Amino acid sequence: MLFLGGRRGGYSALIELIRVSKTYKNTQALHPLDLAIQAGMTTVLIGPSGCGKSTLLRLLIGLILPDSGAIRFKDVAITPETILAVRRKMGYVIQEGGLFPHLTAYDNISLMSRYLGWNSDKIRERVAELTELSRFPSDGLTRYPLQLSGGQRQRVSLMRSLMLDPEVLLMDEPLGALDPMIRADLQEDLKRIFRTLKKTVVLVTHDMGEAGFFGDTIILLRDGRIVQSGGLNELVNSPADPFVTQFINAQRSPLDALGKNGA
Repeated sequence: MLFLGGRRGGYSALIELIRVSKTYKNTQALHPLDLAIQAGMTTVLIGPSGCGKSTLLRLLIGLILPDSGAIRFKDVAITPETILAVRRKMGYVIQEGGLFPHLTAYDNISLMSRYLGWNSDKIRERVAELTELSRFPSDGLTRYPLQLSGGQRQRVSLMRSLMLDPEVLLMDEPLGALDPMIRADLQEDLKRIFRTLKKTVVLVTHDMGEAGFFGDTIILLRDGRIVQSGGLNELVNSPADPFVTQFINAQRSPLDALGKNGA
């Protein structure tokens, strides 16, 4: 269930991919596909390893270019000529944070704003806003990444991605390296932040439970193709392909299995 252009349910398509494909050497990472990312919503990309979800995210931010097709951000084609301007409207969070180890948390967060010439008072005010929003300890701002916990590093990475108040937040398995308790705590905070800021979010995960927790729309990929797009209930109750059910069943939690065995 894909939608291109216009509006649906009061939301407009902020990003459109039209017949986009990508090949690495002899491997077809993405077959030609159409996709619309709706403004103000959280879209989750999910699927097995090698399905193309991270490739899709890198195409959105312009780290790689498609072999064919077009990508449009607010009706502006993403090209080598426009990508720098478009990228400043996007925040990007990767697994394990991707922080610069020689910079403090404060300097990591404020890096782009200093590059763009913000004055120090404006930077301090923005960092303070984000510190409160993300529930990051203010005394941690002077620490270096190796002095922070995994969850704290991800909060710093999130603050860095939000520093310029981007229209879109792109997240590539941001919680995948965290232990379950820290991950659950950060999931709750992220969902609160998404709801508070009303950002357009595209999140990559391999975990269906996480996809259901965050996603307004879940896009399940396999072998570089979209198998199904919709809400979690739709994927569970109206699978478009047997693979959808297989993928969901493969991710049943131990508690689910225990409940069925107990029954």
